[in-house]
Amino acid sequence: MSWLTRLFGISSVELRAEEAARLEAWKSLPAPPLEEPLSQGRYVVVDVETSGLNLNKDRLIAIGAVAVTGGRIDLGDSFEIILQQEAVSDKENILIHGIGGTAQADGVPPVAALLQFLEYLGKSPLIAFHVTFDETMIRRAMKEFLGLEFKHPWVDLAYIAPALYPDLARRYRALDDWMGHFHINNYARHSALADALSTAQLLQVLAAGAAKKGARHLADLQNMEKAQRWVSWAS
Repeated sequence: MSWLTRLFGISSVELRAEEAARLEAWKSLPAPPLEEPLSQGRYVVVDVETSGLNLNKDRLIAIGAVAVTGGRIDLGDSFEIILQQEAVSDKENILIHGIGGTAQADGVPPVAALLQFLEYLGKSPLIAFHVTFDETMIRRAMKEFLGLEFKHPWVDLAYIAPALYPDLARRYRALDDWMGHFHINNYARHSALADALSTAQLLQVLAAGAAKKGARHLADLQNMEKAQRWVSWAS
């Protein structure tokens, strides 16, 4: 990264004309209103697989996503892609996500993969469980390969769940805990698409619980998340 990039935020990434046009087309899309009811809008639930857990050094390997539209999971509106890797991740890492060396080496070139993800996403808000990890890995990849400062609305269900069910929060921390409590199955744990699908089911459960408390819009969930982050920090 050059000093101009660091000082002024000027991207040193050079995209082909067609790629740059696709990126500009995505940027020009109107942002969805945050006051849109959860029961009506389109929300993209996302999960990633990476070469490890180091937010500064490890690489984005795969993205899985599924849309929840009008409160319903739309399996026909899903997305899964493996980013081509210059260096295959180690065996211990592969045992976790199951994306082998051949699949990593033969994946979609990162620029093309990330543009495809943006075009699938549109400007729909993103939902995840423990957003910090997914968001950081996606933002790093967007910056590295597209020169894009990916600033997008997110909601973190890891804070919404304990906000709605504080009595359970002492026992339940991980996604698996909440999935077990609400009897949500996962057909392939640590597959990005499978984890996104399970998280989408959790979103449905939590959205129903939030509606009973008068929280019916994305902005309501964002406010709930902020309040719960403060509670978690204070405790």
